Amino acid sequence: MSPEMKGFILVSVIKLLVIFTALLVGVALLTLMERKVAGWMQNRPGPNRVGPFGILQPAADGIKNFIKEETSPAGASTALFMLAPAFSFVPAMMLLAVIPLAAPLPLTFDFTLPLIGRVVHDGLLPISIADLPIGFLFVLAIGSIGVYGIALAGWSSNSKYSLLGGLRGAAQMISYEVAMGLSLIPVLLLTGNVSFSEIITKQQAGLWFVGPLFISFFIFLVAGFAETNRLPFDLPEAESELVAGYHSEYSSMKFSMFMIAEFAHIVTISAMVATLFFGGWDIPFTTWDEQGGLAQTIATHVAFFLKMFFWIFFVMWIRWTLPRFRYDQLMSLGWKVLLPLALAYIMVTAGALWGIERGFGWTTPREQGFALLGLNVVLGYLVFFILDRGRVVRGVGSAGRPVSVAGEG
Repeated sequence: MSPEMKGFILVSVIKLLVIFTALLVGVALLTLMERKVAGWMQNRPGPNRVGPFGILQPAADGIKNFIKEETSPAGASTALFMLAPAFSFVPAMMLLAVIPLAAPLPLTFDFTLPLIGRVVHDGLLPISIADLPIGFLFVLAIGSIGVYGIALAGWSSNSKYSLLGGLRGAAQMISYEVAMGLSLIPVLLLTGNVSFSEIITKQQAGLWFVGPLFISFFIFLVAGFAETNRLPFDLPEAESELVAGYHSEYSSMKFSMFMIAEFAHIVTISAMVATLFFGGWDIPFTTWDEQGGLAQTIATHVAFFLKMFFWIFFVMWIRWTLPRFRYDQLMSLGWKVLLPLALAYIMVTAGALWGIERGFGWTTPREQGFALLGLNVVLGYLVFFILDRGRVVRGVGSAGRPVSVAGEG
């Protein structure tokens, strides 16, 4: 094995350990953040007993889950019952591996290690575990595996409540994955690439895509809420109807793996929103320099973290603000609203790009960005103020009678 290959493997292992550890610790702290945000919005303190300001509450919860009794229903399919949490946990841990967390770091070293030999690295080090050229396609493909964990958990528990939750989860995630995938086609049209690094580069050269592709951003954000099973899309685990849904029969660390997977999905969706539509690690009014060094990498990582953190907070904010949809409203929103809207937006964006290039000769990212920004202002007005007229927000009852989101009236 060449010294360069040894260097590549070494830095990959180090990045894997650092990012995986940070993700697990971050997910634990997000459970505390969620409870603190809930307490703040409900005018109560939240966790404040374990450690200063309750900071050790995640550690106490982890210890409690480790020492709790492991239960298994008498009629459960034991092998699948044990395997289901892994099907949710493992894909959730893999998703952040391809997202660039900061600007590449110029790194050069040449040294010899015992038993390994000479190790060499010279060049830019991507701040991601794997800088894959398939980019967001990898995230969509691996993220879809999580539905198997939910479906298997519901079926293998031998409980009607769990089975209904598993079926709801499978139908919901498959439905909204279609809209989520289609919402990223305009990003592909505008960049000509699915690599996260190339998407960030295009946004640096032009505008952040939240403006030129606002409808895509809206569809992706709504579908992301549904993918993470969060309110107002938490029908697979609706406590008022299904006790706890697909994980009703789980306890101890198997239950915790489902919760870790959920929060890891929140981190991934927030990171993708920041990367695809808010420039990723890009800092406005600055220019990236390949020789920027460690200070530039740290600064861009802080910028990326702040963007991602805002959207994590936004997900929690929505949970404690909006009521839950009825299941028929949830499915109607996915198939009758988001899917047609995504398809129509793909055609409009493709036609607009063709017209911009052929009619006006605008080929630079900035020129195309400003042209699409104006188009999306008009489209946003049409979608949210003219075409909607309250139908999506209020829904329609089985008899054609308007009903509220909570199903009253």
